[in-house]
Amino acid sequence: GEAVTTIVGINLANGADIQILIQGEDFYASPRLSPDGSQLCWLSWNHPNMPWDGTQLWVAAINADGDLGEKQLVAGGLEESIFQPEWSPDGVLYFVSDKSNWWNIYRTPLNPSLLRGEKDREPPLLRGAGGIEPLCEMAVEFGLPQWVFGMSTYAIVSESQIICTYNQQGLWHLASLDLTTKKLTTIETPYADISSVKASGAIAVFLAGSPTESAAIVQLNLATNQLEVLRRSSDLSIDSGYLSIPQPIEFPTENGLTAFGFFYPPKNQDFAAPEIEKPPLVVKSHGGPTAATTSSMNLRIQYWTSRGFAVLDVNYGGSTGYGREYRKRLQDSWGIVDVDDCANGAKYLAQKGLVDGDRMAIAGGSAGGYTTLCALTFRDVFKAGASYYGVSDLEALATDTHKFEARYLDGLIGPYPERKDLYIARSPIHFAERLSCPVIFFQGLEDKVVPPNQAEMMVEVLKAKGLPVAYVAYEGEQHGFRRAENIKRTLDGEFYFYSRVFKFELAEPVEEVSIANL
Repeated sequence: GEAVTTIVGINLANGADIQILIQGEDFYASPRLSPDGSQLCWLSWNHPNMPWDGTQLWVAAINADGDLGEKQLVAGGLEESIFQPEWSPDGVLYFVSDKSNWWNIYRTPLNPSLLRGEKDREPPLLRGAGGIEPLCEMAVEFGLPQWVFGMSTYAIVSESQIICTYNQQGLWHLASLDLTTKKLTTIETPYADISSVKASGAIAVFLAGSPTESAAIVQLNLATNQLEVLRRSSDLSIDSGYLSIPQPIEFPTENGLTAFGFFYPPKNQDFAAPEIEKPPLVVKSHGGPTAATTSSMNLRIQYWTSRGFAVLDVNYGGSTGYGREYRKRLQDSWGIVDVDDCANGAKYLAQKGLVDGDRMAIAGGSAGGYTTLCALTFRDVFKAGASYYGVSDLEALATDTHKFEARYLDGLIGPYPERKDLYIARSPIHFAERLSCPVIFFQGLEDKVVPPNQAEMMVEVLKAKGLPVAYVAYEGEQHGFRRAENIKRTLDGEFYFYSRVFKFELAEPVEEVSIANL
């Protein structure tokens, strides 16, 4: 009943001639031919692991008939995640590993006998001083969670240089790595979110964004370090007087630990709040949940800050960018650690006097919607919330999904159905009667991931309890809204909802939503 994944070779002279090269494991990714075509490397992993949990990097010689010789394990395992293997022009294999807790860049010289495909060769990796070596040991991340194929944080420019990007405390930096001296030199850019790094000759290109500029494809001249924007995702220009610049923050959370996020104070050059008034807060819980928010310009956040709200965009425990141990905090603890971190971040800002502790809301979509619903159901910190097609029934999510995420919840909750009790205990849909504050739900009626009945059941419970509740459903929308008019309607609707719940007047009229029990 599950799709079979393989790596194949295709005869270019005859496209119908397909040869299976590798099979037998649940997932494969990143097949890469060595420069001389004599070797193939690839990644593999098996259920219940996700690629950021544990992967293996393999290499095998390519025989004369196009088949592969005996495969050899280069690096990785059940508790080591390998990312983006690449060959250098001189046949050295580079890759990113988190075996030190941080996704750092490594390389390994291969035994020349493997290059020749000899039958009675020695093990391919040169052990000891000549074996796998780290190139730049730092408490930063050169890797990403491999949600899709083709992700890249570095590019090999030559036998002596790599151009790369790394994440430090949630901010991305561009750098050049000397492969001879192992010296990392940071390249100054205006960007704080950099990905999809590629290079050819003396030119590198990458995708980049900043707190004040929309995402763009940027070219870097490696000889002069000159940057040139090739194409922007949007030509929209916004006066800086209306842009809130995110401030990276860290705050105490459960068990004496620290969590992270980006704080956006309200910003609008045309208005100033009374000195005695603190701004209301919206806490954003990102999706994934193994993902991360960045400081790139986000117009949906600027919507709030330009209207007098503060925003906290939380990189709760389980987010990437802060090391493997931070990422593993969510193991067996989804619906607990993420919720605590969002709640503690809000309380931290209130204690610092940066926001109004009596006007704090939380909002999120999909997996972030699950965190939102858990926070509203199992905690008593927020005074209102907004669920965008939020997951409320973990059992439904576990039993109806695609192969890649089919066992994802094993690591986040526990094996199913063996730990069905946990799935029930952490599903807000079973505890809707605990909801004790106003909530607005946004739902696509064609959503197959989170069916509308999940939101509708919780709406009915809130109505019966006499709490203010709104339900906005869209014909033709699925899991995530696509139509511009619906996206605008959703933002305005959430804003209107808070205006009525927190009792403030709107500076301009927006389309109203129907609120029961107001």
